[in-house]
Amino acid sequence: MTKPLIIMVAPNGARRTKADHPALPIAPRELGLDAARCREAGAAMIHLHVRDAEERHSLDVDRYRAAIAAVRREAGAEMIVQVTTESVGLFSPAEQMAAMRALRPEAFSVAVRELFVEPDDEAEAGAFLAEQARAGTLVQHILYDAGDVTRFQGLAARGLIPLERASVLFVLGRYSTGQRSEPADLLPFLAAWNSGHHLDLPWSLCAFGPREAACLIAAATLGGDARVGFENNLWRPDGSLASDNAAQVADLAALARGLGLTVADPATARALLAA
Repeated sequence: MTKPLIIMVAPNGARRTKADHPALPIAPRELGLDAARCREAGAAMIHLHVRDAEERHSLDVDRYRAAIAAVRREAGAEMIVQVTTESVGLFSPAEQMAAMRALRPEAFSVAVRELFVEPDDEAEAGAFLAEQARAGTLVQHILYDAGDVTRFQGLAARGLIPLERASVLFVLGRYSTGQRSEPADLLPFLAAWNSGHHLDLPWSLCAFGPREAACLIAAATLGGDARVGFENNLWRPDGSLASDNAAQVADLAALARGLGLTVADPATARALLAA
């Protein structure tokens, strides 16, 4: 049987503002209420970004704590909260690691190319990830192209990326013209993933533009999971503007169920990611 589909919502990202969409959540209470609506629509996880007082991308631990508390208050204790270490050109690997060590979240995402920037970073980054594995943290490694996939596999083979509670996210179309993704963009990722040092880890996908849902459903039918939301895409498949994140989650969940897929609840998602 096909495994249950884990839907993660990425409601805001590092760059978009309410000028892009009035329903984009930024403040902690907005994030909490959005998480609750998305949980009801079928999301088992939320990918959390926080902003500073000027609404710029931040890794501030206190801001993360406030946002996580709001999600727990509004959406309940079950939903998996994944924070990001994204640098956005602002934060060094040392700053990313320090934030996660101070916050100690249940889950976080980290880009391989942002943590392992130079060969000299490998020992410290590997030690950091080993700490997180021992702590039981769910770590999702973000991969932007097939080269990142190959590099991830090599680092894992050398023991620098622990595989306990690890997963990967394929980002489709990050460097395409207009950041518009197509389902076929997944093929180079899977070709790299299934060759070389093949790893039996959960993988997920996010995509840009109005074909986001088609990309995510393609991944789901091939055994992957899906990340949906305003961080990557504001548009419905018909080209109209989506009303909010929950509508994007609900549409994806309906498409998946229409194909006979089961949508994972938070407890199922946690068990799958921790296996």
